[in-house]
Amino acid sequence: MFDVFTICIILATFLLAGAVKGVTGLGLPTVSLAILAVAIDMPTAMALLLIPSVVTNLWQAFIGERTKEALLRIWPFLLMATVMVWLGGLLLSQVDLALLSMLLGGLLIAYSVVNLAGFGFTLSRQQEVWAGPLLGALNGILTGMTGSFVIPGVMYLQAIGLTRDVLIQAMGMLFTASTIALAVSLQGNDLLSAELGMYSALALIPAIIGMVLGQKVRKRLSEQLFKRLLFASLLLLGAYIIMSAVTR
Repeated sequence: MFDVFTICIILATFLLAGAVKGVTGLGLPTVSLAILAVAIDMPTAMALLLIPSVVTNLWQAFIGERTKEALLRIWPFLLMATVMVWLGGLLLSQVDLALLSMLLGGLLIAYSVVNLAGFGFTLSRQQEVWAGPLLGALNGILTGMTGSFVIPGVMYLQAIGLTRDVLIQAMGMLFTASTIALAVSLQGNDLLSAELGMYSALALIPAIIGMVLGQKVRKRLSEQLFKRLLFASLLLLGAYIIMSAVTR
């Protein structure tokens, strides 16, 4: 299905994406999609990220001491983010993905610039009641259409004031549930095959290596530096998504 050069690109992409995820807690799907979409088509790239994303996110979500705290806080958001992926999958073949990618890239850039400039927003516990399900539904639709789990999910998790460790685990839960729902959606739309599953399993190896290396780096970071790297990563990812969409 893929030539040797393309396989090397896939492996290198997941090594880099795993390292970014290890440092910031996110980025594996977005980095891998942004790079692979240049070499292969978007639905195929989405299929390739499934196994690396599920395994690394399960690891991130449940290896820690704040699992119960995170789950109790975000379950309404998480539920809607999962069940609405199917709707995005139905729209996948009916929407101009280049325009949607540029929109997502623009949102990532705007959100990153606002936070890097110190103008981040917060949501109260009362606002979480309605904002969680609403933003979760939007996140699920965009996940089904683009394979990106970040917008507006990470914005929401950041806005409700989670500490670094809880935020990392909460993002892992969101990304795990979204990946599983995405796999079901792709299978239902005949965009997932056994051969793609084999390549996705192969991509898990460099993804784990990269994640372990990234986690070692993260342990040396202060809370403030971690946040700066998080938003700087989102800014770069947004810019890359837009450039990829424009040049596609």
